[in-house]
Amino acid sequence: MVGFTPNLSHMGIYVRDLAAMEAFYTGVMGLTVTDRGQGIKFPVDYVFMSADPAKHHQIVMCSGRPPNVQFSTVFQMSFRVPDVTALRKMYDLAARLGLADLQPIDHGNALSIYFRDPEGNMIEVYMDTDHYVPQPHYHPIDFSLTDQEILDRANAHALSDAAREPRETWEERMAVIMGARA
Repeated sequence: MVGFTPNLSHMGIYVRDLAAMEAFYTGVMGLTVTDRGQGIKFPVDYVFMSADPAKHHQIVMCSGRPPNVQFSTVFQMSFRVPDVTALRKMYDLAARLGLADLQPIDHGNALSIYFRDPEGNMIEVYMDTDHYVPQPHYHPIDFSLTDQEILDRANAHALSDAAREPRETWEERMAVIMGARA
């Protein structure tokens, strides 16, 4: 134990087609290219991207992923949105683009959609709810419903879970646990 817990700051992934991946993450996910260049110690091309002006990069992509590697070493990359309206817009965009494995899921503590980027990496776009619900938790989301109906259903699903607690209560409990580890 090092006495503190590192927080995820950014991630780097090797890609096969840097231009296609840049177009996807800027055009679909709304990230901004903050830098690019070729490595000195590792002679690959880099593209740095962020959605936060206070962070130089949240994702760095670099060329050099071997063409014969079929399994992605990335489990998922998760992007938070503020509300169900934004989540619906991302769902509609992913559906319109025909992105692979599009799945809308109510996790109780979050409403999520999942789909794959051009190289098969799983993307999650999610919004937090006011609940903590033990995971895994699964109910499909029906985007033919109104935003309010989606939220009402998600709230009803969460409230029906006997182990559910308010997110604020769970966060306070976790702060105590994490503080005890420090």
